[in-house]
Amino acid sequence: MKHLLNMLKVVCLLALTAPAFAQVHEVLMKNRGTAGPMVYEPDYLEIQPGDSVKFIRTHRSHNAASIAELSPAGYKGFIGKIDEEIEVKYDQPGLYGIKCSPHFAMGMVMLIKVGDAQLTDAYRNYVAPGIADKRFKAIFARMDAK
Repeated sequence: MKHLLNMLKVVCLLALTAPAFAQVHEVLMKNRGTAGPMVYEPDYLEIQPGDSVKFIRTHRSHNAASIAELSPAGYKGFIGKIDEEIEVKYDQPGLYGIKCSPHFAMGMVMLIKVGDAQLTDAYRNYVAPGIADKRFKAIFARMDAK
């Protein structure tokens, strides 16, 4: 019985010290959603370093691509192909702006917060084309309200 109790203590200790498992978060690429036409749902995610985001095609003609101006310094970025489901891993804390290349000006954008990143003036002052600017400003306002 004492041996079993010692093994249980070791297992519990290992469980408490083991790193958390990375998660995969899903984002839908949609022609129409709760926020209107040409959207990602959700349009804002808070994730941890090591987590991934899977962009799922629900309609044709969409992709997911990083926005260089809304990415941490040194981030190489990515561009998914049209109609491609893509999974992107985020290891570095920071804020990452995402766009659908053909529908950027129509407002198909989102923001991913990795770790304890803070919204800076560089993000607040970025001017996106068309409706995308309004949608980013709405995301920033929701972040400020938290």
